[in-house]
Amino acid sequence: MKKGGHMVFSSITFLFYFLPIVLLIYYVVPNKFKNIVLLVSSLLFYFYGEPKYVCLMVISIIITYIFGILIDKYERQSKLFLILSIITSVGLLVYFKYINFLIENVNLWLSHKIDFIYVALPIGISFYTFQMISYLIDVYRKEAKAQKNILKIAMYVSLFPQLIAGPIVRYTTIEEQIENRKYTFEKFSLGVRRFVIGLGKKVLIADVLGELSVIALGSNDSSILYYWLYAISIMLQIYFDFSGYSDMAIGLGKMFGFEFLENFNYPYIATSITDFWRRWHISLSTWFRDYIYIPLGGNRVSKIKWIRNILIVWLLTGLWHGAAWNFIVWGLYFGILLIIEKVFLGKYLEKIPNFFTRIYTLLIVMISFIIFNGNKILDILKNIGGLFGIGNVPIISEESLYYFKSYFIIIVIGIIGCTPILKKIANNKKMHKLINCLEPIFLLFVLIISTSYIIDGSFSPFLYFRF
Repeated sequence: MKKGGHMVFSSITFLFYFLPIVLLIYYVVPNKFKNIVLLVSSLLFYFYGEPKYVCLMVISIIITYIFGILIDKYERQSKLFLILSIITSVGLLVYFKYINFLIENVNLWLSHKIDFIYVALPIGISFYTFQMISYLIDVYRKEAKAQKNILKIAMYVSLFPQLIAGPIVRYTTIEEQIENRKYTFEKFSLGVRRFVIGLGKKVLIADVLGELSVIALGSNDSSILYYWLYAISIMLQIYFDFSGYSDMAIGLGKMFGFEFLENFNYPYIATSITDFWRRWHISLSTWFRDYIYIPLGGNRVSKIKWIRNILIVWLLTGLWHGAAWNFIVWGLYFGILLIIEKVFLGKYLEKIPNFFTRIYTLLIVMISFIIFNGNKILDILKNIGGLFGIGNVPIISEESLYYFKSYFIIIVIGIIGCTPILKKIANNKKMHKLINCLEPIFLLFVLIISTSYIIDGSFSPFLYFRF
């Protein structure tokens, strides 16, 4: 089942062929061969969807390996080697991801138009490029030792659990784990549990709400209810799609003995935009903080330079998500709001009850995802305005009411799933025995239902694939 060409975690090929075979071989071979099994299986996983781009990844790995050793060995020239390595990695990323976007915008100013270059976006290039850059910077800063074994660097960069949609795993996080990892039945079972929960999030919530967002966006029957259905469904879809993928990646990591850092921490209960970005896609926001924001001077500079630093980081964050103007607007939207919060709004938000600050945060995030998911500026403005009845749209229509009733239960499940309510219930000592008995049945149920959805063809690739 090779839909869309890529072996995604929520595919029959991965769930019932690739993963069981890899796990079986992995646990049968002696410890000294486990990294080789992971490397070979990761390259096969990537080759399945991107045969021609495996070469690009291998070349990137070799370049990273060589520069890592050069930076470590020649201290006086280390800064030069670091700059060359970053130019090479970013150059490849810019060519494959942004070249046609650049041509399109340059053409606006030229009478003789430049032809577009046919180039497909290699899956996961944004993620593995950032991993390689963080490794080389850490070696330069003496926070990591240069890896002398090229196979181990290759395994780190190509590791299939987090290769195509993160989280961005830093070399320093798993440096020790590459050499020796602990394998226990408890860790493996926690990995399976986490993976199944992530699969359920993706297939049973994100994909179903994805259908609703497409229906609501494509309908000619406009009403305020329809605009809200679209906004809520896209907001929940993006969260469950991406946090579901992160859950699966972290779960797979555990199955192979790795401990990856968390990537989401209930972002939709945040009480400010600053708080939201401490909780959302943590591996990306901390990457930008440590490798862009702080090297630029962070907040230890004049106010003008500090504002400049925030805007640079958020312009790059927007661009990282895609080669289109809506992503740039999305990034700068957050950058400006964070500046407003940090300069004066933050101190007032602290005095307001959490109920109101959460509504404020959710509204801003909801608008951000309308921008994120939009194409044309006029359509984005129409979809934001529609939430507030701008354009004389009726409050409700028969069609929007029908879809509201049809998807009501899944929206409620999605909203509950965004909060720590279920976690609190699970951690309740009185409920502990009951949950221990019911959990395996629940997980099996989620796996069976998710599989039937996948077989049925209710399938869509991960949103973050395009990044």
